[in-house]
Amino acid sequence: MKTNIQASKQLLETIQKLGKSLHFFAVGIANGELENKENPLRKWLEEGYQAGMTFFHRSFEKRLHPLEGLPEGKSIICVSMNYWQDHQTPVARFALGRDYHDVMRQRLQQFVEQLQALIGPFRSRIFVDSSPVMEKALAAKAGLGWIGKNTLLIAPKEGSWCCLGGVVTDLALPETPFVKSRCGTCQRCVQRCPTQALVAPYVLDARRCISYLTIEHKGSIPEELRSKIGTRIFGCDECQVVCPWNRWAKNTLEQDFKVRTAFKKMGLVEMFLWTQEEFLKHTEGSAIRRLGYERWLRNLAIALGNSSKSAHALSALKMRKKEASDLVKEHICWAIDCLHQE
Repeated sequence: MKTNIQASKQLLETIQKLGKSLHFFAVGIANGELENKENPLRKWLEEGYQAGMTFFHRSFEKRLHPLEGLPEGKSIICVSMNYWQDHQTPVARFALGRDYHDVMRQRLQQFVEQLQALIGPFRSRIFVDSSPVMEKALAAKAGLGWIGKNTLLIAPKEGSWCCLGGVVTDLALPETPFVKSRCGTCQRCVQRCPTQALVAPYVLDARRCISYLTIEHKGSIPEELRSKIGTRIFGCDECQVVCPWNRWAKNTLEQDFKVRTAFKKMGLVEMFLWTQEEFLKHTEGSAIRRLGYERWLRNLAIALGNSSKSAHALSALKMRKKEASDLVKEHICWAIDCLHQE
């Protein structure tokens, strides 16, 4: 009886209805297998486009076979959640509010508990960018959207402003229909990238990507790319802003994603002058906190160097320079030189 229920269309409808009630924009099912002879991840790694993210090499095989992470795993329930809001700040929109990892993880836990209450116990493992799982590839396989030329998942009605997660289960579920790519001949994302990190449609060189450089990269940011970063201090949304599929984006329903007051009202100089204690206070529960105070100052120094010249900015940079670490001091000196050249 249980096997019949698990495999039925009724169960799939129950899962999707429950997901929607928990504010997941879309819910689909993938069987988990991603291996093929022309796997794009393999070629991407061979080109060295992963930059300093060496974990991709270590977890390569696990990423291709995500069901192996759960004994008797049979299906993967993939979900997306909208984070769009119409605010322009130096911080990428996904990081304006509470850390999406925490929001999605808690919501997925509720999803599992409520589904078990409806159909009975089953084995499960939740993932939200926290294990060797290829969320975008699985979401595309589950029919949540397609991988766009900007390498992000694009949903027909939501666009690309969504965070992804899912649940590996031992439930035998029917896979949901695949969605074909609808990018067509459009090249706007490739043409708009400030650092030409999109070296070709569907191919991102993380070594040049502003999101990688301002979030994942731990060392000095290459000098030839600093001016192209502009005043962005955590991530970059440019390839999404120009995507035609994002014209229908609607503001998120999640209060946890709403922009923090600090990013609404404070300028670059004010944030650059935060003490470490103020940084921790203003970024509590935020994805930004994982940067650490040193890289926060590094990023802000670059942003100030790319901003309009002001006595206030120069004064802040010179004051910080006296006590800065070698990493931060390098970027401060660059910023001061930039402002003096204006």
